[in-house]
Amino acid sequence: MAFAFTDEQQEFRSVLRRFLEDKSPTTEVRRLMATEAGWERDAWQALNRDLGLTAVHIPEDYGGQGFGFVELAIVLEETGRALLCAPYFASTALAATAILNAGDETQKRALLPGIAAGDDIATLAFVEDDGAWDGATTTLTASPSDGGFRLDGHKSFVVDGHTADLVVVLARRPGSAGADGLSLFTVPGDAPGLTRRPLETIDQTRKLARLSFDGVDADLLGTEGAAAAPLAHTLDQAAACLANEMVGGAEKLREATHDYMMMRMQFGRPVASFQALKHRAAEMLLAVELAKSAAYQAAAVADEDATALPAVAALAKACAGETYMQTAAEAIQLHGGIGFTWDNDTHLWYRRAKSSEVFLGDPAWHRERMLQRWAA
Repeated sequence: MAFAFTDEQQEFRSVLRRFLEDKSPTTEVRRLMATEAGWERDAWQALNRDLGLTAVHIPEDYGGQGFGFVELAIVLEETGRALLCAPYFASTALAATAILNAGDETQKRALLPGIAAGDDIATLAFVEDDGAWDGATTTLTASPSDGGFRLDGHKSFVVDGHTADLVVVLARRPGSAGADGLSLFTVPGDAPGLTRRPLETIDQTRKLARLSFDGVDADLLGTEGAAAAPLAHTLDQAAACLANEMVGGAEKLREATHDYMMMRMQFGRPVASFQALKHRAAEMLLAVELAKSAAYQAAAVADEDATALPAVAALAKACAGETYMQTAAEAIQLHGGIGFTWDNDTHLWYRRAKSSEVFLGDPAWHRERMLQRWAA
């Protein structure tokens, strides 16, 4: 598949990059990551009022802009580059996508306009303490209760789960196992019986939480017992989105490292002129460009070929995860002694690289899934 961005998409990227460079400098990133919430609602609403980013891939019928995953990938690449401290990935890439895939028409019209406008922050809670990213080992149960459902159990590693207004939750019918009996539910963030606790993580620019459900009333999203397929599709789309976010961070690190090497003088000349460092810089460029190609391809496939997406998304996530981590480690080394200090900003992207490498599954896990899907 030949792929190139259109002139309109390139202009959109340019506008977005200038906006984020102004609104999300590293001083602001450091300030927000030190707070418990990790973001501020006023700044979030301003972001969506000025650019409408949360509405990008949501259809116009549900209050969105009606674009696709290629445009969403552009947004995520730029937010990854800027380390934007906001619940964008949780609300838009995860929760809104899950609602689009699993919800019926009435539910989409009720839930998506608020997310598209940025008024409602949503997240997807599907992982538990075992860290299984496919949801097959879910133990949280959904029991029928007074014409509805009652949730009991817990979820962990929920992105922005401690601040979300709406939680899309994966649960199973009591007595079921594996992919059978899985359903998605929606729960208000302040529902009685729901306890939310922030987790201490290596990357404080993306907050995670543990959610405990003790008899929490929930509304069914879509068809009861049929969530396995829409969840799997959502996670494939999210993997493609995360791959694009990661290559944005990797490209920012590569550029910052190149600029530092051009500025740092040793023996009367820039260290970038040393042959050994030229080789390392070239290898960084090659790795990042290859990862970008895989990520862009996954975004295009997400729009055009649902049957090919599982394998392509897994490939993109594995490639981007390894590249981001390797680039971050190399960036610290090439910054010399200052690269290891807290005052240097390189570690901010290093921490995001490490958390993103394992989020939604590490490279080895995705390569195994890629092989299984291509074999099928």
